[in-house]
Amino acid sequence: MLNSKLPRLLVQLLYNRGISDPSEQQVFLSCDPSLSHDPMLLPDMPQALSRIFRALLSGDKIVVFGDFDADGITATIVLVEGLSAMGANVTPYLPHRADEGHGLNATALEEFRRNGVSLVITVDCGITSPVEVDRAKRMGIDVVITDHHTVSGEIPDACAVVDPKRPESRYPCPHLAGVGVAFKLLQAIGTSAGRLVVSEDAYAFVALGTIADMSPLVDENRFLVKRGLDAINSTKRPGILALLQSAGLELGRVSSNGVAWGLAPRLNSASRIEHAAIGYQLLHNSSPEEARQLAERLEGINRERQSLAELHWKRARQQVLAAQADQPLLMVYDAEFPPGICGLVAGKLVDEFRRPVAVLQVGETNARGSCRSIPGFDMISALTGCSDLFLQFGGHPGAAGFSTRTENIGQVRERLLECAREKLSGVDLSPEVLIDAEAEPYAMVGETFPLLQRLAPFGQGNPAPVFLGRNLEMLDARVVGNGGQHLKLKLRQGKVVWPAISFDSAARLSDLSRHIDIVYSAQVNHWGDKETLELSVVDFRPAS
Repeated sequence: MLNSKLPRLLVQLLYNRGISDPSEQQVFLSCDPSLSHDPMLLPDMPQALSRIFRALLSGDKIVVFGDFDADGITATIVLVEGLSAMGANVTPYLPHRADEGHGLNATALEEFRRNGVSLVITVDCGITSPVEVDRAKRMGIDVVITDHHTVSGEIPDACAVVDPKRPESRYPCPHLAGVGVAFKLLQAIGTSAGRLVVSEDAYAFVALGTIADMSPLVDENRFLVKRGLDAINSTKRPGILALLQSAGLELGRVSSNGVAWGLAPRLNSASRIEHAAIGYQLLHNSSPEEARQLAERLEGINRERQSLAELHWKRARQQVLAAQADQPLLMVYDAEFPPGICGLVAGKLVDEFRRPVAVLQVGETNARGSCRSIPGFDMISALTGCSDLFLQFGGHPGAAGFSTRTENIGQVRERLLECAREKLSGVDLSPEVLIDAEAEPYAMVGETFPLLQRLAPFGQGNPAPVFLGRNLEMLDARVVGNGGQHLKLKLRQGKVVWPAISFDSAARLSDLSRHIDIVYSAQVNHWGDKETLELSVVDFRPAS
């Protein structure tokens, strides 16, 4: 049913996102607290609250055990700061990516036992650690798991397992990031205690972690991210301010795109090269000077991460071109691949070859892999079919990881290839661009562009609207960017001249003609106090 009170273009864009009922349209556009759900609907929430309140009353030593990516870092901060506000005896623990890997591990548990820890609360991990949970119990350590990863095996026998992706979950939004689940736990703690323990900073961290983890910006995530972006844009927190400055983002103008491309890669780089604790210390810091120094250190780490990713992507690409380019799934491995870079390399290979990819760092006895996938191929489902060959595995349909004995690599590859041949048989793997509507750029002026912003925040699951524009005159084109990767264009339609940018398109400079059709989205370009509309050109061709 169409809502006649909304402009036709907006109704079309909502319909493209699966929203056609007028009541659903209004809820989506309002993006208010009505999208927030009762945390008590999450699995095992009463059990989690019971054990945590017992720890609060008895002064138990609590460890919040996080993951080493931006989602895990922000989830750890949200819960540590919230529990500290309740008077808890709580400390954070972030594992080392290369030395410890993802999830609970025996070495960390031994350290906790020696330090008298009696409760471990996991955030953004734990659902794939039944063996480690049993070990903790034998040590006298209770475990409360909060996670958002797909349940791919035995559910750990913990005090509580709070995960919206559990098969029996009644929670309306299964798309929460790890930080979102930690936030809902804190929300439940505050409500049960009759205290306000959820701060504006907590919302900022939820937005940062949710966007960084590429969780779908639909349902409750949509509200949490919008509220969190407002918190980021008005923040006085030294760590966030230092990170914004380092990324070249202006306070008050930070969008989901700025978080995804500016803040998240810098936070993620910490564990890829050194240790996630650097990112945690930056965000947790209350000293502007210390925050500035940590942000500078993180900036240097991020540059090193970019350099390493480029180097090892070229090596991995050579492996693909030498023997695998015609395969439905790509697997490359090398002893020199740094574990923290494998996922980035896999992502770049997926972008180029449009195939599911696994990139492995191989040791003498064990190998560790990071996987990235394409729409239509569920990587977790594929890995489940090889579970007997893995030491550990987990993740999401589009991004996952595993560890295995080095001697098993050949078998893993053959099974994954067999799965890919079955699932992708007859599927056109050519890249495609989904267009929301045909609309000329001049239609973006006036009230149209502000109207489109009612669909924000944009991201995974709710992309920025994309339009087809025909027969624009090419006035100028030049190569820009540090590596000469992008095209800066000047396009004219009627009497209006549009600035435009086409990312990663420099190699197509010769494809430009005097008149072109473009696939584009509209965005605001800030230059000082001046704001102008700019076209972000996704694709182009000679005018038909």
